[in-house]
Amino acid sequence: MNNNRLYDKEGRYLPLVEEFYSIQGEGFNTGKAAYFIRLGGCDVGCSWCDSRYSWNPGLHPLVATEEIIKNVIDSGTDSVVVTGGEPLMWNLDLLCSSLKRNRISTFIETSGVFPLSGNWDWICLSPKRNMPPLSDICNLAHELKIIVEDVSDFELAEKYMVLVSQQCRLFLQPEWSRFEKIIPVIVDYVKKHPTWNISLQVHKFMHIP
Repeated sequence: MNNNRLYDKEGRYLPLVEEFYSIQGEGFNTGKAAYFIRLGGCDVGCSWCDSRYSWNPGLHPLVATEEIIKNVIDSGTDSVVVTGGEPLMWNLDLLCSSLKRNRISTFIETSGVFPLSGNWDWICLSPKRNMPPLSDICNLAHELKIIVEDVSDFELAEKYMVLVSQQCRLFLQPEWSRFEKIIPVIVDYVKKHPTWNISLQVHKFMHIP
């Protein structure tokens, strides 16, 4: 799927899955209003992914980045979250530079498996076991978010905790379909390892996108 990065090397067009103005529902910035841009394309293939519809970029229209920027500005937001799929499959330099010119803060959610493009105010790194992130992005991450499906994911969390900077915020987030079973285990783990915080998908509790 890497060849999809060749659709437009300059990032003038992006495979847009959806865009909407909502509230950040996960991690350190929970509760903050933001405009979300979901891009198509991902070959990480997490079994529990709740946005599988985004995996194949060919199913989603290539939309001019300028048009996306206009929609962002028209929404009145001061922050944009770019997610996927895996958004770093695409060159995001143009998207970020346009947002910055309009004094809009930039946030990204990424597994870190592709080289970083774009200028980001906040990088949320969510590494996956089957495709590890590039080492450079670990040093740049503002937030490390590990999705916990079972107890083996705590080992993954500790592995990446030592690779990110000391300023990086650390979060464990229950996999949504196993919430009731895994949240007591996460609570117990965080009580014993208080360097970690718990992230909940509060937008799902609020029934908003």
